[in-house]
Amino acid sequence: MKIVKTTSDLNTKLDGLDRTLGFVPTMGYLHEGHLSLVRKAREENTTVAVSIFANPTQFAPDEDLASYPQDIDRDLELLTGEGVDLVWIPTVETMYPDGYQTWVEMDHLSSILEGSYRPTHFRGVATVVAKLFNAVSPDKAYFGQKDAQQAAVIKKMVRELNFRIEIVVCPIVREPDGVAMSSRNTYLDEEERLAARCLSRGLFLVRDAFQKGERRAEVLKTIVNNEVVHEPLARLQYVSCADLTSLAELENEVQACLISMAVFVGKTRLIDNLILGK
Repeated sequence: MKIVKTTSDLNTKLDGLDRTLGFVPTMGYLHEGHLSLVRKAREENTTVAVSIFANPTQFAPDEDLASYPQDIDRDLELLTGEGVDLVWIPTVETMYPDGYQTWVEMDHLSSILEGSYRPTHFRGVATVVAKLFNAVSPDKAYFGQKDAQQAAVIKKMVRELNFRIEIVVCPIVREPDGVAMSSRNTYLDEEERLAARCLSRGLFLVRDAFQKGERRAEVLKTIVNNEVVHEPLARLQYVSCADLTSLAELENEVQACLISMAVFVGKTRLIDNLILGK
């Protein structure tokens, strides 16, 4: 496995790799969710590259960049075990040199749902992903469904900026008790970790109701709301029933939708979602 930190070294190593190239961008502190993306990339490509970069521009000043978990040695050991060919670990100075002023912004899709509460988040996401794509030039790039709006933003960016990259969105990987895997789960104490199960419980109740014929958007959202509000350590920030492509909020009866939410468990903000009818 080749490990590179500079763009010049990256270019040299990429020139020597066989194609096709599958790429998995990460912020590090890898878990089974990340590794499932790596395995999918390995299935579909002759070469797999992974980046590890905790991108500062997608964090607001009051968010948790400074405490975001990192363990590069552990990450590299895991990636070696998965047969990854190349790992790029750029520095902040490499990605955002002094005087940096160039950004990728999206007018609408990045301003709703998560963007309503984190107004600079998707500018940082879109910019760093565009830079990673330009540097790595993959054939396919792999993202998790847990960050559903991020995946939608990246798909739209790739389409509208004419990147010749196929975006592959892979299913959410959950713990045995249903909690979606996330690096932020490490912030939870034992009691909060138990409380975090209210997110997936709400989604599974919605799935059951939908399978039994419930199609009213407001009722589907209420099911999630009721499950979360009964957990004393949880505070629901939002729950959405949205169109699968535009993420526009749906009303009345729906045939297919994305149910998504953000919930504070203690001080930790968690997100989760479920696609219905697809």
